[in-house]
Amino acid sequence: MSLGDPCGIGPELAAKAWTSLRDQTGFAFCVIGDAALMEAQGVPVARVTDVAETTSVFSTALPVLDIPLTVAVVTGEPDSVHAPQIVAWISKGVELCLERRARALVTCPIAKSVLYATGFKFPGHTEYLADLCRAGNVVPTPVMMLTAKDLRVVLATIHTPLSAVPMALSREGLVELAQITQKALVRDFAIPAPRLVMAGLNPHAGEDGTIGREEIDIITPAIFYLQNESVNIKGPYPADTLFHDEARLTYDAVLCMYHDQGLIPLKTLDFWGGVNITLGLPIVRTSPDHGTGFNIAGKGIARADSLLAAIRTADEISRNRAKS
Repeated sequence: MSLGDPCGIGPELAAKAWTSLRDQTGFAFCVIGDAALMEAQGVPVARVTDVAETTSVFSTALPVLDIPLTVAVVTGEPDSVHAPQIVAWISKGVELCLERRARALVTCPIAKSVLYATGFKFPGHTEYLADLCRAGNVVPTPVMMLTAKDLRVVLATIHTPLSAVPMALSREGLVELAQITQKALVRDFAIPAPRLVMAGLNPHAGEDGTIGREEIDIITPAIFYLQNESVNIKGPYPADTLFHDEARLTYDAVLCMYHDQGLIPLKTLDFWGGVNITLGLPIVRTSPDHGTGFNIAGKGIARADSLLAAIRTADEISRNRAKS
């Protein structure tokens, strides 16, 4: 578990997750971060030099692979001085997974603005992870999946301004998105014959072109291509018909065109328990579906539901991959 921004709620949540899971088998994790900061959370800490020590100490202390901060943390006040350590914690986690010394990486939230101030060149966490997983000059295509209860949502565009979404969509991009999603459902979720649906972009899925042509020009051609490639996918459907209880029984994942189209129903279904999963990488990566919580950091009120769900999901996916 990379600790994320040390000024946010990551340290508190990591401590709460350990307290919740310490007596359960199968969920042992090692924090990559600042050991002294974790000790300040009021839990026993075991400084480890090798993540292989994690399981043996987890029931009595939180294992921490110590990469210490150079400046004291002011809780709730983000500071770019910590950026080198935040980045180092993430890269170390990826390294351990690529070397198969860890089964999965769970990332606590970061604030991109803190990293940008020091020259961080990636749009976000996901893109940086993909670059760390590059093989030579080939960078894998990362896909963001969000899960909550029985809903899996995949996003065609992520943090794209709504005005720019239509231009960001392409038939080729949607085809790749669906193919990566299908493979992940088989390998990571043990669903042998995945059922996909794709949302339209416009209200009423464009209503035969009277409310926009993206469905006609981009989305439907992508669906036809995928169907001809034996992908079980249907659509495009009006987004307002896809998320009620009966509709969710008809598919294993829904491909949405933009951030809020997928995230609003997901967070309405389970605001506290959502999980962010990165598909398309050679490693397993999950994250809680919330931010750094600077406004509540240090108050002891942060809820660990999403982080606990991310840990359980990482465990499930890594076990499924081991069987495939």
